[in-house]
Amino acid sequence: MSFSYTLRESLSGFSRTKLSSTLSIATISISLLLLGIFAVASIHASRFIEALRARVEMEAFLLEPLTSEGMENIRQQILRVDGVDSVMFVSKDEAARIFKEEFGENVLDVLEFNPLPPSYKISLRPTHKTALRAQTVHQQLSAIQGIERVVYRKALLEIIDRRTSAVNTITLGLGVLISLSAVLLVSNTIRLAIYAKRQILRTMELVGATRMFIRTPFLLEGVFQGLLGGIIASGILYALLVYGLGWASAELAGYLRVEPVFYGAVVLGGVLLGLIGSLISVVRFIRYEQ
Repeated sequence: MSFSYTLRESLSGFSRTKLSSTLSIATISISLLLLGIFAVASIHASRFIEALRARVEMEAFLLEPLTSEGMENIRQQILRVDGVDSVMFVSKDEAARIFKEEFGENVLDVLEFNPLPPSYKISLRPTHKTALRAQTVHQQLSAIQGIERVVYRKALLEIIDRRTSAVNTITLGLGVLISLSAVLLVSNTIRLAIYAKRQILRTMELVGATRMFIRTPFLLEGVFQGLLGGIIASGILYALLVYGLGWASAELAGYLRVEPVFYGAVVLGGVLLGLIGSLISVVRFIRYEQ
């Protein structure tokens, strides 16, 4: 198979179907632009959610009185609970200091004695900072003898889990819908190109041209459309994230900045959309022409 012929034939499709090719490239660009914006929003939403999860910790308040040996025994039991990452002891004096920092009042001045119990602040592993797994850890910690009660921000974790599930579902649904529209338009463009050359394709088959020889130019045409669409979308995204948001707020632009590989992934996504769209038409319509 002549590479020059294949390349020339794939590029000639742009001149034969100018309008549909332009629409395909524009659709791929818009689709990838929207997908890119959703991806950037999703990436940074995930970072924000993980930052919230990282702040969630448990605090186990201890029954008094306790000996040093008893407190150490409780600490070892806490560390053996699946999901526990680290444990930090908070004495009664330290609890009073934290109370004063948070509320501006010295608990000793108010009550003339320190009612705050000693406790263990417990950090969870990242895999256990979900509502369901944190609840399991809470139940195991509460069953340890010597622990009066265990508190943590259960409601916050439940809200985070619900919002994360909703965002992921919406993002996936929109991504699939946008991608399908791009693939279908590319497929339609390639179908028009095949129809315009149906007599030539019939002649090529009669003189012994292989099916791969006939199909390859149309596949490359779809790839080129996707490549151009991906480059355009990547360029617009770069301009928006680096220059557009920078003009509005340098701090916002810095926060939303993504790695250079992200723009390469956008271009690759365009190539894949173009290839899938052209493959659908080539397999379906050239088979019928033969």
